[in-house]
Amino acid sequence: MINTKVKSFLEENGFGDRLTEHVETIDTVEHAAQQIGCTEPEIAKTLSFIVNEKPVIIVMSGDGKVNSSKFKSLFHTKPHMIPREQVVDITGFQPGGVCPFAVPKDIPIWLDVSMKRFEYVHPAGGNEFTSVKIAPDELEKVVDTQGWCDVCKGWEEE
Repeated sequence: MINTKVKSFLEENGFGDRLTEHVETIDTVEHAAQQIGCTEPEIAKTLSFIVNEKPVIIVMSGDGKVNSSKFKSLFHTKPHMIPREQVVDITGFQPGGVCPFAVPKDIPIWLDVSMKRFEYVHPAGGNEFTSVKIAPDELEKVVDTQGWCDVCKGWEEE
């Protein structure tokens, strides 16, 4: 089942051929990597937070974890994820399918630098059965982002 809103968005922006439907769920980084056939770090996980009582989306590599101090230095508050039961009402997507495409215009989207080390990353495509293969610089161009940020830990090479 393809999310028609996301499919239309990708087609309008020249990326319609990058949407892939999977037989099994890609609702976690591990499941997504198995279904797509890539490494877990190449999965672009899309996390939704509440900042100053408003939603914010951050897309980061699959091996990144939010660093509270880095997050606080950018957003001036501790990271608070949107409660699971509110994700669909706020973002328009089910948990496991939240993506940076066709997001409500009032939700700012940030891209974490942890994704820049890959030729391609794989965010969800609007549900837990679809993904999109896209280069980080293409993602920056197609999505109305606030820009690149550095709010993750755990991915840096030693």
